[in-house]
Amino acid sequence: MNQDTQDLGSDTQTQHDQHGRWPQAETVEDFRRNLAAVHARIDASCERAGRDPAGVRLLPVSKTVDEARIRLAYAAGCRCLGENKLQEVSRKWEAMADLTDLKWSVIGHLQTNKAKLVARYAAEFQALDSLRVAEALDRRLQGEGRSLDVFVQVNTSGEASKYGLQPDETAAFLRQMPSFPSLRVRGLMTLALFSAEAARVRQCFVLLRTLRDRLRQECPQGVGLDELSMGMSGDYEIAIEEGATVVRVGQAIFGARNTPDSYYWPAESGPDAAA
Repeated sequence: MNQDTQDLGSDTQTQHDQHGRWPQAETVEDFRRNLAAVHARIDASCERAGRDPAGVRLLPVSKTVDEARIRLAYAAGCRCLGENKLQEVSRKWEAMADLTDLKWSVIGHLQTNKAKLVARYAAEFQALDSLRVAEALDRRLQGEGRSLDVFVQVNTSGEASKYGLQPDETAAFLRQMPSFPSLRVRGLMTLALFSAEAARVRQCFVLLRTLRDRLRQECPQGVGLDELSMGMSGDYEIAIEEGATVVRVGQAIFGARNTPDSYYWPAESGPDAAA
């Protein structure tokens, strides 16, 4: 994005003040309306940034949503859903196995002992941030005879409560990826600062894009960095202005969650903290 294009979006604000106030989608029509509203905002963000909306993938995030409402979202057109916790999504995988074209993207921290579930069921894993997880996933995938699209998670906010590699660790990590032939690296992922200060949120997205652009020049063969997964319900418009190709939107589609974000990104974040 050039400076003139970036300036066009400099007034875009976060929607974090909506946190907890998005209405629940309870019917297929509710979901269609919410999806249309999100797509309209994606289109407007792309127009401000001089981008083609076809270059942005919407990933609806169904964490905490029960099977009945997920089936309504499916009827409204959702065919790929993002989930954070393996113990939650594994139940959904089994319960909705009849929806054979419904794919699942795992977007939360992974314990190595849960790698077998991702290897068996997931179409995509967006939170790769350790060689231990890479090795466990690769071994399990080879056992399943599968390969998997993955995104490398980078901590761009500097918060100890968030998972992800430090930006200056990312190049060395990517150089190790050819050792895991079942993992297809597609790009980078981040969680921005949760703040109503749009400029501070934007800095996280600028950092990821800038890092990606630099690392592209030195990536090993077979490692792709075309994708940037960044932006959630409160900030996906800013993320798109800064180059996001995947936006992970939950509450603006499904409605407000009762469970706080800290349940999914806990303050204590050791190497195998709760997934």
